[in-house]
Amino acid sequence: MLKKPFLRLEPAFFSRPVTTVARDLLGAVLVHEKCIGQIVETEAYHESEAACHAWQGRRSMRNRSMFAEPGTIYIYRIHQVFCLNFSAEAGGIGTAVLIRGLEPLAGLEIMRERRPKAKNTADLLNGPGKICQAFDLNLSLDGQSVCSPETKLYLLKGSTYPDTAICATPRIGISKAKDLPWRYWVKPSERVIP
Repeated sequence: MLKKPFLRLEPAFFSRPVTTVARDLLGAVLVHEKCIGQIVETEAYHESEAACHAWQGRRSMRNRSMFAEPGTIYIYRIHQVFCLNFSAEAGGIGTAVLIRGLEPLAGLEIMRERRPKAKNTADLLNGPGKICQAFDLNLSLDGQSVCSPETKLYLLKGSTYPDTAICATPRIGISKAKDLPWRYWVKPSERVIP
């Protein structure tokens, strides 16, 4: 468990450019019930680029949380798994920070029960679908504010990393806007898929 007092992230943290939020989420601590993990990999998405679900301002029931107030949880389903994101910048702009990798801090046995196919601890949380499965995150959280005291999923301020400890590379698993270096990860981390 966490041994020192941590501060919850507030809306002002998310009210900045989505790439800044994605980079600064590295080291933050994700908490959902008894599962706790430190963020080690993120990706940024903005409506101005074609890989984003909100490309050119396109709105739908699925992506409405991307346009909500900064810090809104955006969870969507893809290939039978869920993916966790947080909105950034300002309401009305379609943005999301995808959480791609975590270092487990607490609740390891629960995570292993939920992810019995994980080969080892490194394989437990090294992908967005794996995170949602291990933390039991689903569409019921979509649209809630991660900053609200009523929300069961929240973020705490954690470690901060110097630029020399951060890699910024192109995003993976997409077919459009592949050249943008909007994937951020802490090096070295065995929880990151190169």
